[in-house]
Amino acid sequence: MRVGVVGATGFVGKALVAALTERGDAVVAFSRDPAKARRALPGVADARSLEAITAEGVADLDAVVNLAGESIGAKRWDAEYKAAILESRVRTTRRVVDAIGAAGRRPEVLVNASAVGFYGPRGDEEVTEATPSGDDFLSGVCREWEREAERVSGFGAREVRLRLGVVLGDGGGSLEKMLLPFKMFVGGPVGDGRQWFSWVHLADVVGAIVWALDHPTLHGPVNVTAPEPVRFRDFAEALGRRLRRPSWLPVPAFALRLAMGQMAEVVVTGQRAVPAALIADGYSFKYSRIDDALAAVV
Repeated sequence: MRVGVVGATGFVGKALVAALTERGDAVVAFSRDPAKARRALPGVADARSLEAITAEGVADLDAVVNLAGESIGAKRWDAEYKAAILESRVRTTRRVVDAIGAAGRRPEVLVNASAVGFYGPRGDEEVTEATPSGDDFLSGVCREWEREAERVSGFGAREVRLRLGVVLGDGGGSLEKMLLPFKMFVGGPVGDGRQWFSWVHLADVVGAIVWALDHPTLHGPVNVTAPEPVRFRDFAEALGRRLRRPSWLPVPAFALRLAMGQMAEVVVTGQRAVPAALIADGYSFKYSRIDDALAAVV
């Protein structure tokens, strides 16, 4: 299979490219810096600029995986950065879909990233792919993002929307930022710690994407989260056990809101998301329990 990966040099993208090339697929990386992508991604068949996402640029591909988007946790959300979060996702996805629609020979499937933030704060409610969208900022971003991806079905291509949980993996992602306070003996839950934490190991993110590429039965929204979400306090305790550090010092919600602004709501609220579509389609998770996932990462 010849697979185009947009956002190939990101945390998930690098792991996906490695897995695809290892199994013998030809990977075309689309990046803002193709030269950097070639250096960072040994084994790629080709590296192209984002401007190469055109009808001609995708016509030689069997599938496209779009992982592009500004990090939601890189800095405090002001009006300018919120616009960048939205536009980086919508603009790139629109470009990919328009290119597929105009191609003479079209890729058969688009696997497009989204997030469990689609559902908004849900308390203790268990959410599946059938649960409607929330009404906060991140929900709105995911709705617009997914709306662009859905258009590809009008061109005869299968579309899969990956609603990603918090990805845990070595060498990057959210976990890297969480480790520091624990290593300094000041780790603990955020707020009261009762909010649900929908996590997923990087290996299962890659596994789910590869599954989506290979299985035509999978389409539409797909929660990419471990089958056993945990409350944040339980995650903090598990991380403390793994690091042999205390995990009792909570971060007050009001302090987080002062420091992070509106972005803090993503942390102090949460979703109890379960991967109903993946399980129904037959995917078997490598990491279902948080202790096993952390043992593999930390």
